Amino acid sequence: MRDYELEVLEQYDMEVKSTRKIRGAFFCDTCEGTMILKETKISERRAALMYIILSRLELEAGMNVDTPVFSRDGVLVVTSREGRKYMLKKWFSGRECDLKRESELVGAAETLAGLHRELRWDDPPGCDGVTCPAAQRTPVEEMQRHNREMKKVRSFIRNRVAKNEFEYLYLENFEKMYGLAERVTRQMEESGGMELFRRSLQEKHMVHGDYNYHNLMELPDGAAVTNFEHVRMDIQVSDLCYFLRKVMEKCHWKQKLGREILEAYEEGRHIDELERDYIGLWLAYPEKFWKTASSYARSNKAWLPEKSVEKLQTAVQQSEEKEAFLESLFSINLRKQI
Repeated sequence: MRDYELEVLEQYDMEVKSTRKIRGAFFCDTCEGTMILKETKISERRAALMYIILSRLELEAGMNVDTPVFSRDGVLVVTSREGRKYMLKKWFSGRECDLKRESELVGAAETLAGLHRELRWDDPPGCDGVTCPAAQRTPVEEMQRHNREMKKVRSFIRNRVAKNEFEYLYLENFEKMYGLAERVTRQMEESGGMELFRRSLQEKHMVHGDYNYHNLMELPDGAAVTNFEHVRMDIQVSDLCYFLRKVMEKCHWKQKLGREILEAYEEGRHIDELERDYIGLWLAYPEKFWKTASSYARSNKAWLPEKSVEKLQTAVQQSEEKEAFLESLFSINLRKQI
């Protein structure tokens, strides 16, 4: 550990026995248990919000979460002499959820359902003016923004004289993917998705915001959920949608696994008709195609990462598997007008 990071740890009122570096952070063995020190870009206000939410999950619901720790000066974000900001959080001796172990993926859905039962914003006593932010866009607005980005990428590529492999592949599949995106967006607008969004904000339901297997740790006595930096008020099953998509893309939209994940979630938290329709439409949207194109638009065009081509190919090649998955689990037929 570098000197200025040691100085950061000295701002906390605890004995640090040892440290070791991991990807982008430091494990710290302290007199109060395992901690993790990570560089952060979040504000003190956002950190305070995380502390309110996570300390309640930890103390009242008994959940394993990475609650931030206050420094000796009573702050959650400390600054090194080089101006870098750090946060110290409680951590766990475990391992990341294994994508190759289906039982752990099903267990992750159970954990998510339990998390959602507890994730509801209540104004904390003595903290006037502190509130959990809501999602900035409705589901329809988010899809419309993605649609505009896909069109911009197409316009940019069309104007390039010398096109690369990624650009030819994108143009070749644009009409099919964009047509699907527009149909799903229109159906989301006509369905109960907007009502579900309004209801979720009215009832102050919160989401993790980045629920995936990287942010889940397997422990001897259960699981730990980490990295709540994107927590907000939103439609709760959007966490389930994101988790499902990440898993299904890696598992080739395996219907049996998808069904088991949905059933495991619903054992802990009921999915109503509006939510089920929302999940189906969310998954029907060509998210990976848009995301890969959006990432490419922000990249250095002088160098084409091979991974970008692979991701776009995957988005296209998995279309039939995804169609069968949605038809089987949600009765959505992408070959017809949605």
